[in-house]
Amino acid sequence: MPSDFGTSANLRRYQVMAWIVGALLIVLVLVGVPLKYLTVHGSPPQHVGELITTYLGIAHGWLYMGFLVVAALLARAQRWTPAFTIMTLLAGTIPIVSFWAERRATAAVRAAEG
Repeated sequence: MPSDFGTSANLRRYQVMAWIVGALLIVLVLVGVPLKYLTVHGSPPQHVGELITTYLGIAHGWLYMGFLVVAALLARAQRWTPAFTIMTLLAGTIPIVSFWAERRATAAVRAAEG
């Protein structure tokens, strides 16, 4: 089987997607949403918040779907328990938690490798 289907490649794809999804979610929730809803309606900061929530929200949604696929492939290859898999998949929806879940999943993969 080609090396790009190996565990280390699956893990790397998962790590990259987890970091991208996590970073976008932080910007979306901690910058875009406050600017959109906590500033004066029609002001430049409110407009920036509107742009961030619209475009970053769409990007995060699509990339999260990719994250789900990559994480599910890794979970299947590693034979994770359903609970571990679900926790890992849901981590991309909570700001900052995706980084913790990525470290946890990486540690699990490395422990399984020996």
